[in-house]
Amino acid sequence: MKTYGDLSPSLRTIMTPGPVEVDPRVLRAMSYPVLGQFDPEFTGLMNETMEMLRSLFVTGNQWAYPVDGTSRSGIEAVLTSLIEPGDTVFVPVYGRFGYLLMEIAERCGAEVSFIEKEWGSVFDPEEIIRHLRQHRPKIAAVVHGETSTGCMQPLKEIGEACRELDILLVVDAVATIGGTPVETDEWKLDAVMGGTQKCLSVPSGLAPITYNERVEAKVLRRKRIERGLRDPKLAAAPSLEPAGRVIRSNYFDLAQLQDYWSPARLNHHTEATSMLYALREGLRILLEEGMEARFARHRQCEQALVAGIQAMGLSLYGSPACKLPVVTCIPVPAGVDGESVRSMLLEDFGIEIASSFGPLKGKIWRIGTMGFSARQKNVLHVLGALEAVLIRHGVSVARGEGVQAALDVYRNGKEASYA
Repeated sequence: MKTYGDLSPSLRTIMTPGPVEVDPRVLRAMSYPVLGQFDPEFTGLMNETMEMLRSLFVTGNQWAYPVDGTSRSGIEAVLTSLIEPGDTVFVPVYGRFGYLLMEIAERCGAEVSFIEKEWGSVFDPEEIIRHLRQHRPKIAAVVHGETSTGCMQPLKEIGEACRELDILLVVDAVATIGGTPVETDEWKLDAVMGGTQKCLSVPSGLAPITYNERVEAKVLRRKRIERGLRDPKLAAAPSLEPAGRVIRSNYFDLAQLQDYWSPARLNHHTEATSMLYALREGLRILLEEGMEARFARHRQCEQALVAGIQAMGLSLYGSPACKLPVVTCIPVPAGVDGESVRSMLLEDFGIEIASSFGPLKGKIWRIGTMGFSARQKNVLHVLGALEAVLIRHGVSVARGEGVQAALDVYRNGKEASYA
């Protein structure tokens, strides 16, 4: 009979755009005893999590809760619950995850229109607004932080235009929430989807979302309660059928999910107890640190990393004007096997960085400074290790300069130029 060894994952310095290192306090929270999903003690934790999510999203929305599943589950839940076949949806694409929004919208039966920007840049908001005024879609779906290119799309003017034109604005903030400002109410964002495995430093497995009354109104038009949960006296009542077309997914049905998270606690699924503990602890840690202090920490780590990369003699990929503060992209030097560099970093230094996708696969490295991974020790470690590995690969670098430039940022507040 085959035997299996004890589980003993290697300790890594994870500097990818996600997943990132998990705060030890979050891991500890996941070890606590399981409670029943309708135990008053557990529903109290659910309510506290919703309160903290409102602070995270900077919103007064009633609905702010996690969808059980990876960050894509939150994106799919919002789009599946909103989009009826034939609805017009607009997506501005400037990287891999814009295409994902298109893909999901198309699968929901939407008529999708899009505009594209060369990877490494974003749209001037006026480009998007012109398209919105000309085509008047029902829904606009936008990626806030595009980890595939290390770019971030400004949203405030787009939100104002969508509200003026009565277009629902749905935003993928998976990469940005908890690491850089996401102002749901001020920017007039109708629905925002996040993830746990990036700047929140919680394992992948939940997708925090929030949405306002404009979204809820459309969702409720499509609401249908499962027959097995209905009052038997009303089970066949015509009034229980939705005014709009029923939401095709049962699991990703926001109408049923919000009943589950409401005081009604209408059963929908079995909540992922330990993951909720993790999210609650991650949010508690975030609020304890303070949003502005947390954003400042992420900016400082970005500044230190960029200063070190440039001092080493490497360049940055993408326009500095739209750089995503929590992901730094570096063109692979000519003649260098980028995967060999990544492998040596992992095998000899225990550091993981990422490549990219599609047209950028093998052409850039992506280094994330997110959540618990955004620490001085990690930034200095990755700079020193990258220098050593590049020297081993025959690349001419300014020896010792990268770590020194990063130390200048940490000790003297010196800023990187992003030139």
